[in-house]
Amino acid sequence: MDLYVMNCELLATCSALGYLEGDTYHKEPDCLESVKDLIRYLRHEDDTRDTRQQLGAGQILQNDLLPIITQHSQDKSLFDACIRLMVNLTQPALLCFGKVPDDPTVRHHFLEVVSYLQAYKEVGVFLFFTFHLYLTRQDWEQRQEEDNLLIERILLLVRNVLHVPADPYEEKNVDDDASVHDKLLWAIHMSGLDDLIKFLASAQSEQQWSMHVLEVISLMFRDQTPELLVSAGQARSAQEKQRDAQELEALRQKEQAEKRSRTLQRGTRHSRFGGSYVVQGLKSIGEKDVIYHRGLHNFKNYTHDEGKAVRRVPKRKLHARDSEGKRRSALNVRLFLREFCMDFLENCYNRLMYLVKEGLIREQAQQHDETYYLWALSFFMAFNRGNGFRADLVSETMSIRAFHFIERNITNYYEMMLNDRKEASSWSRRMHLALKAYQELLLTVNEMDRSRDEDIRQSANVIKSNIFYLMEYREIFLTLLRKFDETKQPRTFLRDLVESTHLFLRMLERFCKGRNNLVVQRKRVKRKKSKGRKNPTAAETTPEELEETWRAVAEELRATSFQLSEALTERAVPFDAASETPLEEQRTEAMVRVQDTLLNRRGPEALGLLRAARSEEDGELEEEEELESVRVSETEFNFLDFIKRFANPNVVRPYLLLLRSYSQNSPHTNHCITRMLHRLAVDLKMDALLFQLSVFCLFNKILGDPAATAYKELVTFAKFVLNRFFALAAKNNKAFVELLFWKSVGAAREMTEGYSKPGEGCVCKAKWTPEEEDELRTLYEEHRDSEVPDIVETLLPLLSNTTRTRRQVVAQLVAMGLVDSVKELKKQRKGTRIVLWTEEQEEELQMLFEEFRDSDDVLGNILKKVTAKRSRARMVEKLLSMGLVSDRRELHKKRRRNPNAPGKSAAMGMTEEEFLAHLPGGLTEEPMEGEEEVEEDEEDEEESEGEERERQAPAARGRKSWMAERESMVEKNASLRTMVYTLRQEGMSGPLLWLQNCLNRTADHREEEGLFQPVPIVPLTEENEDAMEKKSFQRLLRKIGVRAPADEQESFWRIPAQMRPSQLRGAAEVLSPSQDALAAGAEESEQPTPGSPIQEQQQGEADSHEQRTQALRALLLARKMKQPSASAEHTGQQIRHWLSSEKKTSTKRSRVVLDSDEDEGTVLSSNHNLVILVFYP
Repeated sequence: MDLYVMNCELLATCSALGYLEGDTYHKEPDCLESVKDLIRYLRHEDDTRDTRQQLGAGQILQNDLLPIITQHSQDKSLFDACIRLMVNLTQPALLCFGKVPDDPTVRHHFLEVVSYLQAYKEVGVFLFFTFHLYLTRQDWEQRQEEDNLLIERILLLVRNVLHVPADPYEEKNVDDDASVHDKLLWAIHMSGLDDLIKFLASAQSEQQWSMHVLEVISLMFRDQTPELLVSAGQARSAQEKQRDAQELEALRQKEQAEKRSRTLQRGTRHSRFGGSYVVQGLKSIGEKDVIYHRGLHNFKNYTHDEGKAVRRVPKRKLHARDSEGKRRSALNVRLFLREFCMDFLENCYNRLMYLVKEGLIREQAQQHDETYYLWALSFFMAFNRGNGFRADLVSETMSIRAFHFIERNITNYYEMMLNDRKEASSWSRRMHLALKAYQELLLTVNEMDRSRDEDIRQSANVIKSNIFYLMEYREIFLTLLRKFDETKQPRTFLRDLVESTHLFLRMLERFCKGRNNLVVQRKRVKRKKSKGRKNPTAAETTPEELEETWRAVAEELRATSFQLSEALTERAVPFDAASETPLEEQRTEAMVRVQDTLLNRRGPEALGLLRAARSEEDGELEEEEELESVRVSETEFNFLDFIKRFANPNVVRPYLLLLRSYSQNSPHTNHCITRMLHRLAVDLKMDALLFQLSVFCLFNKILGDPAATAYKELVTFAKFVLNRFFALAAKNNKAFVELLFWKSVGAAREMTEGYSKPGEGCVCKAKWTPEEEDELRTLYEEHRDSEVPDIVETLLPLLSNTTRTRRQVVAQLVAMGLVDSVKELKKQRKGTRIVLWTEEQEEELQMLFEEFRDSDDVLGNILKKVTAKRSRARMVEKLLSMGLVSDRRELHKKRRRNPNAPGKSAAMGMTEEEFLAHLPGGLTEEPMEGEEEVEEDEEDEEESEGEERERQAPAARGRKSWMAERESMVEKNASLRTMVYTLRQEGMSGPLLWLQNCLNRTADHREEEGLFQPVPIVPLTEENEDAMEKKSFQRLLRKIGVRAPADEQESFWRIPAQMRPSQLRGAAEVLSPSQDALAAGAEESEQPTPGSPIQEQQQGEADSHEQRTQALRALLLARKMKQPSASAEHTGQQIRHWLSSEKKTSTKRSRVVLDSDEDEGTVLSSNHNLVILVFYP
C-alpha cells in the first residue's frame, strides 16, 4: 500500500508522534495522545484491516515506535502506550482475519498484512535489549497491577514477533546459514532474555506467566529438531557415519543404473529416422493395430494415456500437504539452544509442565493452548532421551496421567475433525502433535526399561502394566489406522502412526513373553433397543362400527373448529407428578383414556387429553432408540489374537500407501512397514490379504529399482509374497481375477482354502410350514407347565423335523407369540448362577483351605469338598480376595516324583499289607466314636447294593465334613497359639500388641461404619518394620488371614474386606498374652500323673486303638481266603495261630455282629475284642 492513499487523519496523527534526526528521536508534545489515537483507530478498523496496512506501509513501528521505547523508556505512560500499540500491530494475521480467507480480494489483504509482519520481524532484534532492562528493573514485591499488565504485554509482544512466519521467497538460505529467525534467537541470547525466560519458568513468584513462557519457548524452537540439537558441536557417531554412507551408496547405485540405461538406449550408429513400428495384438482406437513412431528402447514406457489431458483431481480428494520441512540453523545458534535445553530440563521443566497442566485441567488457559503442552512434552523428552537420559528430569510427564491426558486429546481431535469439516486440517495438525507426544512417552518408557537402575525398570514395568491393561491405550493405534484419511491427514502423520504402532507392538510382545497369563480389561458396548409400550388392545369392535365412530367424532371436532374450552383444557390432566406409578405406566394409562373417550364419541375431551400429554412429554418420540451400556470385564490376553485385529483391508491400505514413497522413507520406517506386513503374511498366514494388483505393481517397482540393494528387507518380502501367489495360482485358476479386489479375512481364506458352495455359510431365516407351527404350538402347550428346567431342550427331540436348531425354535416361539422375549428361554449356564458368597460359605472355604493347604492339589481338593459348586476361576478369585493366597501359582498342582519308582507314584502300587506294615503299631490317628462303623458300613455298601450307598453316603459325608471342620478349627487355633508363643519368646511382644490393636480398631470401625474395605497395615516404628520383614511374622499374618501385597503397586499388607468383625476379634484374642500362657500351660500339662483318670482313659484309648488295628489286619486275611490259591491252608493256619494267641490276651466279650455275606467264613466283631471264625467247605 502506498503512502499517498493513507487516510489524512491517520497521517496527521502519525506526524504528531515526533521525528528522527540522525540517531536521536525528538518526540512531539502530543506524542502520548497520538499513540492513544492510533490504538483507537486500530480498534475500529474494517474487515480489510486498512488501518493496519496503512501503518505498516508507513513503517510507523520501525521509524517511530521503536526509537521511542529505546530512547524515552523513562516516560512510563508513553512506554506503556507504545507497547500496547506494538502488541496490536504485531498480532498474527490469523487472529486478525480469523482464518486464511478463500475470497481472492480478502486473501490479498491477508498476504499484505503478513508481509508487513515479516518486515517488523527484521527489526525486532532491537526490542529485546529494552525488554530485558525493563523486566529486571523491579522485584515482584514492588510491582503494581499496572506493572504486571505491562510485563504480560511485553511477553505477548515477544510471542508475536517470534510467531511471524518466514518468507520463502526472500529467505532461500541453505542449512547452517543464519535466517531472520536465527538472528532473532541470537539477539535473545545476547540480550540475556533467555536467562530471564528460564527465571520466569522456575521462580515460584512468577508462576502466573507459565503459559506465556511455554508459548515463547515453543516458538523459539519452532524450526529445530531434538536430534540436531543433541548432536550440535559433537563428533558424528559411527551409526550416523554408517547411515550417511548407506544413503550415498544408494544414490550412487541409482545414478549408475540410470547411466547404464541411457547408454543402452543409444543405437550403434546415428540415424535421423527413428522409425515406425506396428505393435501386433495391441488395438488402437479403430480396428487396426497401434503404430508406434519412436525407438524400440522407449516402448517399455508406452501407455495409452500419452497425449491425453490430465484429469483434474477434485479439491476434496486432494491429499493433505505435509508441513514445511525442518532446516538446520547456524552452529552458534544450535549450541546456544542446546545449552538452553539442558538448563531448562535441569531447573524448569518439571515445575513449568506441572503448572501448565493444572491450568489446562482447571480450564484457566485459552482455547487450543494444550498444543504447546503437547509440543513441549514431545520435544524436551526426546532431547532428554538423546542427551544421556535421566528419568528424574522428566518425572512430571512420565506417568499414567500423561497417557490419559494425551489419549483424551487424540480422541477429541479426531471427533472434531469429523464434525468440523472446514477446519479439518487444523484439527489434524493438533492430532499429529498429540500422536507425537504419545509416541515419545512410549519411547521414554522403553528407554526406562533398559536402564541399569532397578527402581527405574520397576517404574517402567508398572507403567507398562497399566497401559497394556486398559483397553483405551491398546486400541488407540488400531482405531487411528482404520480411520486414517489421506485427504485430511498428511503423510508425516501416517509415518509417525506406523512407527508408534511398531514400537507399541514390540513392547507388548516383549511384555507378554515373560508372563504366562496376562489379564487385561475388556469393554463391550451392548446396544439394546428400548421400545415404547404397545398400544393396549381395544375392545373387540367391527370395522364398520369403528368407521362410524370416527366419522361422528370428526364431525364434532370440525364443528368446534378444533378449539377447546378453558374448562375442558384445565380438566385434562394426563399425568400425575405426585403419583408413585412409574411414568411409563402413566403414559400407557393416558393412551387408554384417549382411546376410551374416542370410542365413547367424546372427541373434544380426547383431543384435550392428547394435547396435554404431548405438552407434558415435550415432544418425546415413541420411536425405538438405541441405548448403549458399557460392560467392563477382565480376560486373559493373547498377543496373536490381538495381531489378528490388524488383518483388515482398512489397516493394510495405510501401510501400503506409505510404502509407495519407500525411496523417501527412512530405513526405520520401511522396516516398520515390512514388519507389520510380515506379521500378517507369515505369523498369521494371511498372505492372501496382499494379493492385490496395486500391491503387486508396487512390488514390481521395488524389484526393478536400480537401488534395490538398499532395500534388501523389502525385496525379500516382495519375493516371498509373489512366490506364494504363483504357487496358489497353480491351484486356483481364479486367483488372477481376485487380484482386482481388496479382500477381507473370509475372502482371503476362501481364496487359499477353497470356495464354499452357494448357500453354505449363509444364515438364512428358516421357513416353517403351517403343520410344523401347529406341531410346535401343541408341544409347547403340553410341556409349558411341566416345570422342566429347559423347555426348548425338551421340545427339540419331539419335533418331526430333527434338523431344527435351538435358535430356530426360540425365534419361532417368539414370532408366534407363545413367549414374549428370547430372555425367557435363555439357556441357563451351569455353575454361573451362584454369584454372591454367604458368610457360611466363606467360613467353609477358609476351613477347607486350612485343611488342604499342605496337600499336593489344594484347589482340586477344595473343589471336591466344597458344598456350593463354583468354577475354578471364581474359586481362585475368592481365595485371592480373602487373602488366603497371594499368588495364583500357590494353587497350582504340585508334581512330585518317587526316585525308586520313576513315572509312577509309590502309593499306586502299595498293597494293604504294605500299608498296614508301615503303620507303627496300627493307625496313627484315633477315629472318633462311630466313625469306624460308618467306614465299615460304606465298604459293605460299595460291595453290595448301590441304592444303599446313595442313601447312606450323604449322611456319612455330612458327618465327615463336620468332623473335619471341627478338627481344622481346633488345629488352627492351636497352631496360632504356638506361633504367637514362639514369637514372644523371640522378643516380638511389641509388634504382636501393635497387630492386635490394628485388628481391634478395624473391627470397631467396621461395626460402627458398616464399610468393609481392605485396610493396609502400615508400620510406623522401626521395631514394627523389622517384624514385618521377618518370615515368621509373615507366616503368622497369613495364618490370621492378612493378605500380602498383590503386585508392584501395593507396598503394605492388608486386612481383607471379607473379614468380619467377629473374625478380627477372634484373631486379636489369639494374640493376647493370656492365650500364650494357656498354650504354655497346655504344653506342660501334656504328661498326666500316674494313676489319674486321664492316664487310665489314655491307656484305654491305646488298647482300643491297637485292637482296631488288629481287626483291620484280620479283615485283610479273611478277604484273601476268598481267592482260590495253594496257600489257603497256610493262611488258615496263620489265622488259627493268631486266634490262639488272641484268646490268651482277651478276656472280655460283648455284643457280636454276624455278617452273613461271607460264603467261606464268618467275621464276628465287637468294640473291644475281635474273634474271627473261618469255615471251609
